[in-house]
Amino acid sequence: MKRTSLFLIVAVFLIMPSDIFAQKETLEMEINKKIEEGIGSLFGRKNKKSEPAKKVPAKQETAVKEEASSGSEKAKLESKSPVLEWAKYDFIPGDQVIFEDDLIGEENGEFPSRWDLAQGSAEVAKVDGENVIFLRGGSPSIVPYIENSTSDYLPDVFTVEFDVYFGFSYFVVYLYDWKNQRGDRSGEDILEVGYNSMHIGDARSTYPSEVKKKRWAHISIAYTSGKFKAYLDDTRLINIPRMGFNPSGLSIYSYHASDEYPIYIKNVRIAKGGVKYYDRMLQDGKIVASGIRFDVGKASLKAESMGVINEIYDLMKEHPDLNFSVEGHTDSQGNDDVNMKLSLQRAQAVMDVLVDMGIEAHRLSARGWGETKPVTNNASPEDRANNRRVEFVKK
Repeated sequence: MKRTSLFLIVAVFLIMPSDIFAQKETLEMEINKKIEEGIGSLFGRKNKKSEPAKKVPAKQETAVKEEASSGSEKAKLESKSPVLEWAKYDFIPGDQVIFEDDLIGEENGEFPSRWDLAQGSAEVAKVDGENVIFLRGGSPSIVPYIENSTSDYLPDVFTVEFDVYFGFSYFVVYLYDWKNQRGDRSGEDILEVGYNSMHIGDARSTYPSEVKKKRWAHISIAYTSGKFKAYLDDTRLINIPRMGFNPSGLSIYSYHASDEYPIYIKNVRIAKGGVKYYDRMLQDGKIVASGIRFDVGKASLKAESMGVINEIYDLMKEHPDLNFSVEGHTDSQGNDDVNMKLSLQRAQAVMDVLVDMGIEAHRLSARGWGETKPVTNNASPEDRANNRRVEFVKK
C-alpha cells in the first residue's frame, strides 16, 4: 500500500513540470499575441479578415453615375467664364481742326502763346526733350486763346484730345471757358479725370486694368448733339446718351498741381465732327482722316489712330467690293523730298495694319503726296493739322 502511494506521488511530481511548462508556454504565446495585436492597432494594422464589397443594385448604380455626370457637367458650366464682346474704343476725331497746339517753336519758361491764363501759374517746359505746358501752382487753370471766346465756340459735333502726365492723381476739364464764360453753372459740366478714372455728374467709371499713378495718358472727348463720351487711353469710361447742358468752351484746371506734383499737357486738339465715313465716301469718293496720327517726323502710328482704322476696317468688311488707295499727305514744314518719302511710308504703315487685321492686300494700295495737295494754307497750327492727313480714295 505504501509502495503504491509512493509511486503515485512520484508520478505526479514527474508529470507536473511538463504541464506547468506547457501552460506557461501557452500563456506566453497568448501574451505575445496580445502585445502584437496592440502594437498592430497602434500603427494602423488590422488583422481582421477583409469583408467582401457590397454590391450596389443596378438601378442605384445607374443613378449614382448619372448624378456624378450631372455634377461634373454642372461644375464645368460653373467654372466656364462668359465670353465678353465689348467695343471699348470707338473714338473718331473730328475731321476739321478748329484749335491745335503742338507747342512747336515755343520758348522754354514763357507762357504758352496759344493759351490764356484764368488762374494760377503755367509755363512752357521741356520733358524728355519735348515741349509741354507745365501747370505749376496756385490752382492753375488755362483756356484756349480763341477769338470771340465769350461766345459758344464749340460746334454741335466736336472732339477734344490731349496728352497729360499725372504728377498728381487727378485734374479737371471744364466744358466751358473758365475765364470768359463762367456765369451761372450747374456743376454738371465738369469732367474730373483721374490717373485711372473719370467722373462727370452722376456718371463715373474706372479703368479696367492696373495703371501707374505717375504716367502719360491720352484723353479723348466726343460730343454729338447731346451725346457725350470720354475716353482714357484706349477705353471709353463715360457714355452719356443725353447731356443736361450745352458745352460752350474748354478749360483745363488742377487744384493740386505744383512743382512737386506737376501736371504736364501737350498735343491739344479741338476738332469739328463730320458725317459718317460711308456717307463721306458716297458723297466725295474718298474719306479724309486727319485723326490718324504719327510720331513727329516718323511713320510710326500713335495708339489713338486705331479708332479711325477700326472704322475703315469695319466699312471694308461690310462692303467687300470696296477698295481703297491709301494716300498720305504732310504739311509744308520740312524738306519737300523728305515729306514725299514720309507721306508714302505713313500710307504704307496704315495699309499694313489693315492687312494684318484681315483685309486682303489686293484691295489696298499705298501712295504718298507729300505737301503737294494741301486742303488749306499752312499759316496756322490748325491749317497744318488739317493738311497732315491720310485719305482713303475709292478705287
